[in-house]
Amino acid sequence: MGEQSGGRSGGRDPVADLRRIAFLLERAQEATYRVQAFRRAAGVLSGLEPALVGRRAAAGTLTELSGVGDVTARCVVESLAGEEPAYLRRLRDAAKAVANVGPAAGPVDEDAERLRAALRGDCHSHSDWSDGGSPIEEMALAAIELGHDYLVLTDHSPRLTVANGLSAGRLRRQLDVVAALNEALAQVHDADDSDGRPPFRVLTGIEVDILVDGTLDQEEQLLAELDVVVASVHSDLRAPSEKMTPRMLAAIANPHVDVLGHCTGRRVKGRPRPESEFDATAVFAACAEHGVAVEVNCRPDRLDPPKRLLRLAIEAGCLLSIDTDAHAPGQLDWLPYGCLRAAQCGADPAMIVNTWPADRLVAWADRRTVGGGD
Repeated sequence: MGEQSGGRSGGRDPVADLRRIAFLLERAQEATYRVQAFRRAAGVLSGLEPALVGRRAAAGTLTELSGVGDVTARCVVESLAGEEPAYLRRLRDAAKAVANVGPAAGPVDEDAERLRAALRGDCHSHSDWSDGGSPIEEMALAAIELGHDYLVLTDHSPRLTVANGLSAGRLRRQLDVVAALNEALAQVHDADDSDGRPPFRVLTGIEVDILVDGTLDQEEQLLAELDVVVASVHSDLRAPSEKMTPRMLAAIANPHVDVLGHCTGRRVKGRPRPESEFDATAVFAACAEHGVAVEVNCRPDRLDPPKRLLRLAIEAGCLLSIDTDAHAPGQLDWLPYGCLRAAQCGADPAMIVNTWPADRLVAWADRRTVGGGD
């Protein structure tokens, strides 16, 4: 049965409330099992007739449904009564408290807000095809709700087996899935949209591993078919600069590479990991020469590159791409973290590739592959 609203009957939409709770839990990097509990319950209820959900809520039998627990059932009951669930309210208050921590609003904060408003999409995201937690459609719908015009899907490449990286065959199958999803999204847009904006698009892509010799972990012909290619180092991160630098330079010179992902590989939270060693001056000069964007990775556990290197990249004339590296829908709302850092370092919005419309982004990414030069 198609998705239902979950039983509104004059109240709130409990399915929407459950999904919003999951979104905020993901944004706050809460435990995966908590997120899954709310997404699972939302999925169960979305497949039921609203009247049936209402009857079960009134009878206290929601928990008899597989996938609905005590906490999620309580949220549904509150939602159907027209109340914002207490669980959701606490998450909203916590999110507001985090947003209000820090210096008083000033020019840099205003610049960051303007930059966030200028972003049209996200060039680095993952789905459950690799190590993400949600289907492609869920990621797309979350991006639409955030006001994006596009989302680049960049699941991992095959040698990153710990992340269920995509073989060439699986990636080709994913391209068919994306094409079908875009067709469906365009039909919804044509039927419902009247604001003149183009239909939302999932752009095809990959986060391809930069191997130790500087080659890329995917077939060249397949890379050429993708809209955007993010290239990142995920292995031998502690290699000395004399090995890491030529490795990165070789990848940057590859005509299929569009974005250099989380260039230092550092982690600042969870299990901290130091920065990889490389000649940043040489690497950013190569990015500027070849028109490869340096990623401003928004993940709170990465915030990569550090500001001293981000300033160096900007001074070198590099393009930038402010990306969430999201592995769940709620993480797509991490863009403000990168926007603040970019504003603090004096980034020009015109040099940030995901401020561009989708057609311009795709044309730019195709420039070297088709022999247009750097």
